[in-house]
Amino acid sequence: MDDSRIASSTPQSRGPYPAGSPSGGFDDGGYPPPRPRSTQDAPSARTPVMPDDDVNQSALSPDVAPASVPASSEKSPSVEPASEASISVVDTVGEEWRQARLSLFSPRELSLSSLSPGARLWGWLGPLLVAIVAGVARFVRLGTPPSLVFDETYYVKGAFTLRMFGVERDWPKEIDESWNAGMRDMFLPDADYVVHPPLGKWMIAAGMFDSSNAFFWRLSAAVVGTIAVFVVARIVRRMVGSTGWGMVAGGLFAIDGVAIVHARTGLLDSFLMFFVVVALAFLVHDRWLRRERLARMVAGTDDRALAAWGGAGPWLGWSRWRWAAALTLGLACGVKWSGLYFVAVFCVMIVLWDAGARRSVGITRWWWGAIVRDGIPAALVMLPTVVVGYLLSWSAWFANTSSYNRLWHEANPSSLPDWVPGPVAAVWDVGRSFVHYHQSMLTFHTGLSSEHRYEAPAWGWLLQLRPTSFFWERFDESVSCGGDECVAAVTSVGNPLIWWLGAASFVVCLWWLVRRGDWRAGVVVAGFLAGWVPWLFFPERTIFTFYVIAFAPFVYIGVAYVAFRWWTWSTTERAHAWVRPVIVFIGVLVVALSVFFYPVWTAIPVPYDFWRLHMWFPTWI
Repeated sequence: MDDSRIASSTPQSRGPYPAGSPSGGFDDGGYPPPRPRSTQDAPSARTPVMPDDDVNQSALSPDVAPASVPASSEKSPSVEPASEASISVVDTVGEEWRQARLSLFSPRELSLSSLSPGARLWGWLGPLLVAIVAGVARFVRLGTPPSLVFDETYYVKGAFTLRMFGVERDWPKEIDESWNAGMRDMFLPDADYVVHPPLGKWMIAAGMFDSSNAFFWRLSAAVVGTIAVFVVARIVRRMVGSTGWGMVAGGLFAIDGVAIVHARTGLLDSFLMFFVVVALAFLVHDRWLRRERLARMVAGTDDRALAAWGGAGPWLGWSRWRWAAALTLGLACGVKWSGLYFVAVFCVMIVLWDAGARRSVGITRWWWGAIVRDGIPAALVMLPTVVVGYLLSWSAWFANTSSYNRLWHEANPSSLPDWVPGPVAAVWDVGRSFVHYHQSMLTFHTGLSSEHRYEAPAWGWLLQLRPTSFFWERFDESVSCGGDECVAAVTSVGNPLIWWLGAASFVVCLWWLVRRGDWRAGVVVAGFLAGWVPWLFFPERTIFTFYVIAFAPFVYIGVAYVAFRWWTWSTTERAHAWVRPVIVFIGVLVVALSVFFYPVWTAIPVPYDFWRLHMWFPTWI
């Protein structure tokens, strides 16, 4: 790191900063250059100067020097102009702050802080437009088919009794036809043994204003599936510094079959995906804010002050956004336990982000600072908050003594000492029942190996080798579809081109992450590591391709990011002549394929031969 002198009468200051990786977050205005409020607050070897929030944003320009500030004398109350040394200090500190920001953010991302009001508005309207397209694809004919589809037989009926009693009641076997005929009162008096946490079913229940209409037991899934499209578009906008490319990622999300089918079905996985996406949005926002804070704190700080920090850099303080992300991840675990994979991967990801930030501004022991000043405080904040979020999802179970296994402790009493207070013993006993229930759930999941027609090993998920058929029906002559024989299907196969490109984008992003330390590629890789890789280690379990919805947003982000990199790379005339037309052609083909497959995603009656045209491989039937 090169050092420079601010002035002959001032301590040695740090700068310029080595180039670092770009960063991202949501729209936050840039901080103005730091300046001292008085001569006694002028920068010293021990005190980094903090920016004033009331400085005009024009100060962000390198061509605009910070204004001098009147200084108060310690000997006289009279006001005197600031000294030349003081102004020199301000100029240099402001330049260091600007250089620090340039080492932490890419120019594209920094430009988002100085957009015109119209461009900022488009940053919201563009993703909203894509979300509207997604909403049309999800809400039109949402109540079709009008019967229970695939695993709705478990989750919709469970949500129905949750809404009525706060407890998931058991149901007789082979009851779906009675349910579809409108008989909703055939549940049994006993609580049902369920093997997933209850939050996803509570969310289904929140939309069941009319349990006789399939539209309402799928309403919540459609709502969160549409909102997730908007959130992904905003995330990618910040990641690459472009509203248009954010809309591309959101557009892929809006028209892909995996996302459409799940948003039109009352299953749990859409809610897991939703909480994961929201947690990512919080963390990307936090990344931006922490880097802005780091740039302010190191500007004007010399080597003696760094030594006081142990060479590890400053502590950046507690973050409410990490709290929010942790709470959201706890709720994701409250939908399905596979949310734990995202907890682990996201925690590692943010520590690596912090390490990269410290390294970018020239902190010598950046790795130690990332562990001690970032990683450990983050663990102290996030892990307990994840637990709190998860326990909140079980609130009804704790409150209702008729819940399954809620009173297990009464049949299996403990032997606590007599001196333990009664309330403490009661909490202990309920906790034992809770732990015992979770042990039985874990035993079920680890031992699940029954055969199923549509089970699919995880290694084939990215290529959509064995998609799950949710619904298929052959109609009689009373249904007209333009052919001799009419059928309707809900097949959770993704847009083939999106998913095959997504598999390729994972490989490309993994290479960029390892070779270049590209944090945006790292976000894509993190999604695959958390949502897909763990399932590769359970080949004996009964698992399905539709699980991919949990990390599907990272597929869309990956495809959009690789396309963005290719698009911006094609600056030479030779590359421009073929790269951009190819990207546009692929985009048109993706849209055409989604239009082609839409009928078999949404149970639109079509001729049997037309349906067969969509079954490209025998494993798709």
